[in-house]
Amino acid sequence: MKGPITFLLQLGAVYTSIASACKLSDLPILSAHGSYGSNQCIAFGGEQAVIDRLIDPQACDIPKLIEATADQLQDGLTKGCFTSVDLVKVRITLQTPYRQGNVLIIVVVQTYVARIAEVNSTVRAVTEINPDALTIAKQMDNERKMGKLRGPLHGLPIVIKNNIFTDDKMSSTAGSYAIFGARTSADATVATKLREAGLVIMGKSGASQWANFRSLNSTNGWSAYGGQVTAAYIKNQDPSGSSSGSGVASDLGLAFATLGTETSGSIVSPADKSNIVGLKPTVGLTSRRFVVPISERQDTVGPMARSVKDAAYLLQVIAGKDSNDNYTSAIPFDTIPDYVKACDINALKGKRIGVPRNVIKIFGSPQTVVDQFNQALAVMKKAGAIIVENTDFTSFAEFAQSPIPDDILYADSLTNLPAFFKQLKVNPHNITDLESLRRFTQHHRLEEYPSRDTARWDIALQKGIKNTDPKFWPMYQKNVKFGNEGGILGALRRHKLDAAVLPTDLSPYIPALIGSPIITVPMGVYPNGTKVNHDRELVTSGPGIPIGIGFMGDLWSEEKLIGLAYAFEQKTHARPKLKRFIQPKKEVKGIL
Repeated sequence: MKGPITFLLQLGAVYTSIASACKLSDLPILSAHGSYGSNQCIAFGGEQAVIDRLIDPQACDIPKLIEATADQLQDGLTKGCFTSVDLVKVRITLQTPYRQGNVLIIVVVQTYVARIAEVNSTVRAVTEINPDALTIAKQMDNERKMGKLRGPLHGLPIVIKNNIFTDDKMSSTAGSYAIFGARTSADATVATKLREAGLVIMGKSGASQWANFRSLNSTNGWSAYGGQVTAAYIKNQDPSGSSSGSGVASDLGLAFATLGTETSGSIVSPADKSNIVGLKPTVGLTSRRFVVPISERQDTVGPMARSVKDAAYLLQVIAGKDSNDNYTSAIPFDTIPDYVKACDINALKGKRIGVPRNVIKIFGSPQTVVDQFNQALAVMKKAGAIIVENTDFTSFAEFAQSPIPDDILYADSLTNLPAFFKQLKVNPHNITDLESLRRFTQHHRLEEYPSRDTARWDIALQKGIKNTDPKFWPMYQKNVKFGNEGGILGALRRHKLDAAVLPTDLSPYIPALIGSPIITVPMGVYPNGTKVNHDRELVTSGPGIPIGIGFMGDLWSEEKLIGLAYAFEQKTHARPKLKRFIQPKKEVKGIL
């Protein structure tokens, strides 16, 4: 690499370059808020926490970060056991003389960043670290010292999917070099909400390129920009997608929690495979402004966390209306519900929970998954739920054979991607539509074409139907029937259900069609003796891979679903029972 200074984050194949000729002991502060100039530097190494410690850190009951909750972390911050700076602190040492031309600067990282460095060369969950993280953490610590707390997540580090644009020094690429270096005029609305709530956006997560909407022969979690994400339970585990890195980062405690996006399964499926909670909100509950789109009808942004309560905390922050996303105007309440308060251990009592058995029969599930699913139903029944069997999705067989759901995505992408590209303030490769995106991808070496094809784009362009075409509306009405009367909403109405449940890997398809919510919770694990299957080099099924259960509900029913999922989680505590083949060892206590 060339340039006056190369700032090399030792995160496997992940590098962030900062071209700035600071002194040996200095490095530029790069501010996400634009408050520091490029000529300003700060000396790193030996920084003192801005908050005087109230007690001896060694006397604190500091949780292991792989299971730490927001409440536990806030308790430690409040007591002065550690600071937000401790969670993201970075110390820089020069390894090679500057004048040799190729300067290597090693980052000696602490806590969350150190945890990323421990495992990222294997799992590739994080594509880059925010060079502003320390600056923002110091600001949050100073505010805490002055008695100003922005909310219950104040000062906690978070990692967000790399298709969510931020107006800072980090890249937002959707995993592609086609928009590497692209800029928007502001943060994505959800990123702004995170900052306003006091969270430290610490980095970006790897994901399936273009949210799994490029290839038919690629693998979950692969992108040209970030490489191949893998999950942590067996070697070369398929992480599912497309929010692959967000799932793995949350699972391994590489941040307090993460954000993902979903069009059809892209939050709940990777959450399932990484043994965490994934909450796909109703389309319109969270803004998609400056989030790389596929479909305006199906795209949504949601939390991925190690517990239901932490997912609820995060949803509380990012939910709400946004004049820049007209789908949010459909939110039916003036005040966002208290999602954290919905976490009630008795929430299952008296609730009618439906089981659409025809989905399991038509799509098929291994018997071990069905057995564990039935055991989960027994847990709910014991907790007071009324289990209603055979609440079938009546149009599911027709849906399973229909090309229409994909055709809707093709039409939306032909319309929504050009609209997004038009919003870019900086567009280095002049990507204006799906055709120019395909052309770039097929001619750029790092995009690995044709070994990873562009079949989804090829089909969309060949069909040539946009969502403004007269042919689109009849297709869309059929799609709505699959999801509404013939799907989840019809089942809820006919059987007077509070929710329906399925093994998570079967849950996303129908709710995707009408934008209804899902929350997945850890349920179990594939046992010894499970047949090992592969997709290219990735293991898609085998002993030790997690299994989740998905709670599906009506539009805007997140409050109810969170309660049901929380009660199930507290009755089962399935997550801590599983073993990983890799996990970081760095802890807060070890760096104080």
